[in-house]
Amino acid sequence: MEKLCYATLEKLGFDGYLLQDAPERVMQFGEGNFLRAFVDYFIDVLNEKTGFNSKVVLCQPIAPGLADMINEQEGLYTLFLRGFENGKKVNDKRVISCVSRCLNPYTDYEAVLACAENPDLRYIACNTTEAGITYDPSCQFADVPAGSYPGKLTQFLYRRFETFGKEAGKGFVILSCELIDNNGKELEKCVLNYARQWDLGGEFIDWIKEENLFCSTLVDRIVTGYPRNEAAAICEELGYQDNIIDTGEIFGFWVIEGPESLKKELLFEEAGLPVIICSDHKPYKQRKVRILNGAHTSFVLGAYLSGQDIVRNCMDDEVICSFMNKTIYDEIIPTLTLPKEELMSFAASVAERFKNPFIDHALLSISLNSTSKWKARVMPSLKAYVEKTGALPKCITASFAFYLAFYHGRNLTEDGLVAARPAGDEYTVKDDKPVLQFFYDHKDDDTASFVHAVCTNDDFWDEDLSKIPGFEEAVAGYLRAIKEKGTYEVMKECSH
Repeated sequence: MEKLCYATLEKLGFDGYLLQDAPERVMQFGEGNFLRAFVDYFIDVLNEKTGFNSKVVLCQPIAPGLADMINEQEGLYTLFLRGFENGKKVNDKRVISCVSRCLNPYTDYEAVLACAENPDLRYIACNTTEAGITYDPSCQFADVPAGSYPGKLTQFLYRRFETFGKEAGKGFVILSCELIDNNGKELEKCVLNYARQWDLGGEFIDWIKEENLFCSTLVDRIVTGYPRNEAAAICEELGYQDNIIDTGEIFGFWVIEGPESLKKELLFEEAGLPVIICSDHKPYKQRKVRILNGAHTSFVLGAYLSGQDIVRNCMDDEVICSFMNKTIYDEIIPTLTLPKEELMSFAASVAERFKNPFIDHALLSISLNSTSKWKARVMPSLKAYVEKTGALPKCITASFAFYLAFYHGRNLTEDGLVAARPAGDEYTVKDDKPVLQFFYDHKDDDTASFVHAVCTNDDFWDEDLSKIPGFEEAVAGYLRAIKEKGTYEVMKECSH
């Protein structure tokens, strides 16, 4: 079977959209599954629908990467977006042709820096993981390349500045996709720190601030990557060998914080893409964290203790699904600021995403680090609901009891805190070591003492949750009910 490339597609009589030649107007730091199923997909559709006419040159951020495989296929790869949409099962296939090549900075850094001399280059996209946007003072300007991503970006920007000087319009629109708060602004801070540390001059620092736009963004799409178990059958059906097939859910949403003028450059709306350019991305981030992530964290621990193992099966269970819906629609949405119709639409998409037949999303994998997740995703809804109504939200309060029941283990090992479901099968709680040690130390507490110890742990919550009127007593009541009847019965009672 021939490898995917333009000539192979021509032989096969491929009649889909392909962009063979275009200027490299986008530089992308990151060549992994997520960016190829998200940013590169959106750019590919922009090319087709609006004549954006841009190729993307990729740079792998770490030494081991996909550069060779991408280049062997001339940047082409097949993307499958799969899931439920408007109640229907969807499996969309698209050959992505916006990628020109992939560079390895650890074997040819000069080729990366040379891209900064390209007058057509306008956009930089990046996703170097949450750990990628960090300022490491040990990085030096003479490093080839700098160890940190912000260090590499500073070197790249300096080459641009050296090439074009103060010429207006030669700065970049930088789209940061890392999963940290204010990702664009944090990246800009790191770059400015390097510019100062390396004594690159006041004019360069002014140019960074005045000619470059560091956009914070919110990204939302589950990307499942290379379908190892299906790849051979997929290639047989495609008629070509594709070694970098990518898969993700059909849902996708991108919020870019930037000026109104950016809408005239990036015609996402005209292309019919789910991308919003706005002055503040935070309300959309709050919506995602509180509804999507908050729903996950609220029900998965209770669902797991009731015998479920993957998210999709939970959606087929009337009791668990009702509990989740009551949490979202009655307790979370009333605390949010976006227009109600937007919140309701997003909530409906969440239910479809959880039903995705192509993703086996394990409850145990979602349970990882549930302490910090509950604090970030659920606690704000609890506090906002109490502030707004003067009452406790039943489902959210019960979810805290599910969390306590899930973390009630008997043995502390190197792998985590070993606990057991009511049926007797063991599982391992994964969290930071001090968290697991705390729960192990309190494993023999009576219910009231156990709840009090957790609620008053400032290290967990940065505040005393026992000061929320009635919360500690209600949690203790739910925990007693869980011990007596199980989480499933508690969910059933809460959702009525």
